[in-house]
Amino acid sequence: MTNRRDFFKTTSMVVAGSMIGANLLTAAEPKKMKKKKIGLQLYSLRDDMTKDAAGTLKKAAAMGYYSLETASYGDGKVYGMLPGEFKKHVDGLGMKLTSCHLGGPNYTKETHAAAMEWWKTAIEDHKKMGMKYMIKPGMKFPEKLDELKVQMDYFNAIGELTAASGMQFGWHNHNHEFTKIEDKVILDFMLENTNPKTVIFEMDVYWVMKGGCSPIEYMKKYPKRFQLLHIKDEKEIGESGLLDFKTIFEEGYSIGIKDYFVEVERYNFEPLVSVQKSYDFLAAASYVK
Repeated sequence: MTNRRDFFKTTSMVVAGSMIGANLLTAAEPKKMKKKKIGLQLYSLRDDMTKDAAGTLKKAAAMGYYSLETASYGDGKVYGMLPGEFKKHVDGLGMKLTSCHLGGPNYTKETHAAAMEWWKTAIEDHKKMGMKYMIKPGMKFPEKLDELKVQMDYFNAIGELTAASGMQFGWHNHNHEFTKIEDKVILDFMLENTNPKTVIFEMDVYWVMKGGCSPIEYMKKYPKRFQLLHIKDEKEIGESGLLDFKTIFEEGYSIGIKDYFVEVERYNFEPLVSVQKSYDFLAAASYVK
């Protein structure tokens, strides 16, 4: 006859054996890698987006891209779609709309009221898509600092409107910002004359390098102002060897940057192939979260 002590001893052995077997099965299963939330500036696929926006977005999702930054806004539409329609399409592919590039009207003090009305409409449209950031990527640079100050006052006004809607307005640099007006580096003047509470900066690391400066040094100098990165190279990411992406990412994470976007402007291959190769480079990099 089996007593209670023998029964529990036998049962414990069976359970232990089952647990060991389960652990062995688990150990044998391949570990699932956490998907990196790599972003894509859709200007990288500008021609493809013009021809077939829906199909191109599907291909970007299949590559593994998660976060998107748009570069098309006009007549209340994004890539030919109404804001709600575009968002629904992106959401359906498992991607997220995070940021946008948009130019806005040419600005003077005399056109202030009209310019603000344009931005109010743009803000409303992009809020419908759940955007976090609205980034201005260019303007006609003046030749005097007092004229540049007028433009920065304009930026501050846009920033207040954008912040009131729960988004952030910012500036995307190229290399011209590292030249001087009246012996003052343009980008430094812009950083020093915009409200840090309402105006952010998206650092394009490639253009900083082409401007003769260091992305790392600028992040260290203005750690609270840069909240987005454009990860860019001569062509595909990692292709030229000109940029130390490991150090760039490490410094970016250290100052709290959470969102970044691949941008490929020139290609060794067809754009879709170059964009895929750029994703693969970052996906394989141990320093990219």
